[in-house]
Amino acid sequence: MFRLFLTTAAVFGGLAVALGAFGAHALRERLDAQAIEIFETAARYQILHALALGLVAVLAERFNPPSPLLLASGTAFIAGILIFSGSLYALSISGIRILGAITPFGGAALIAGWICLALFSANLK
Repeated sequence: MFRLFLTTAAVFGGLAVALGAFGAHALRERLDAQAIEIFETAARYQILHALALGLVAVLAERFNPPSPLLLASGTAFIAGILIFSGSLYALSISGIRILGAITPFGGAALIAGWICLALFSANLK
């Protein structure tokens, strides 16, 4: 899981930087201020949770075999990034407002990732 989580974290981190730059430069002239703000929120949450996923990867390697809580945390961060940031990117570019209804599920997955990480930490011996 270390390799999967770390590779995914690196890919998500790099994509967040690329998408953030794309939003700041290529989309400024095409989208309104609210859509740009939504796009920037997606990129910000993506980079922050890519870093969190990287931390989970390092912890999974350090505590081998990894705790089920670490596995759940990493999986939740991946799902959360895909759903939360993905729905916000799609919403901002397409303008299809119903996509905003998906976003809270991604947010819940991100919160679950943090809860699993906290429970793992609280149970360290």
